[in-house]
Amino acid sequence: MSYLPEGLPAPSPGADELSAPYWEGTRREKLLIQFCRGCGHWQWGPEWICHRCNSFDLDWREVAGRGVIYSYQRIWHPVHPALNGHGPYIAVLVELPDAGGVRMVGNLLGDPRQQVPIGGAVAAVFEHHEAAHPPFSLVQWRLG
Repeated sequence: MSYLPEGLPAPSPGADELSAPYWEGTRREKLLIQFCRGCGHWQWGPEWICHRCNSFDLDWREVAGRGVIYSYQRIWHPVHPALNGHGPYIAVLVELPDAGGVRMVGNLLGDPRQQVPIGGAVAAVFEHHEAAHPPFSLVQWRLG
């Protein structure tokens, strides 16, 4: 069962295909984050150059799908027509200790009125949308 309703636009790696490795990883239930081979810096979102040393020698590395909640927002007003009647929902900013502390946004699964503990441990959950064209997978988060 999907957390998000059908009808939302499918994510895309864009015309430049920069984030294609990330989206391919989600299809295989792997969380891939960019890593600079030049200086060892992790970064998110994807870029063509390293945020720290400006190297073009970037790689995608698998990290544990575990993190901690850095911040959150309980969203009451839909940001897309497909979300009408779907709120509230919780968007979390998750810090990934295994990736140098980079932070990424995702939905927190479960009761939308639940208490959200800052610093609480979360685990990645891969939500597959097989009926979409093309099929895609999203990273959601669950406490624990």
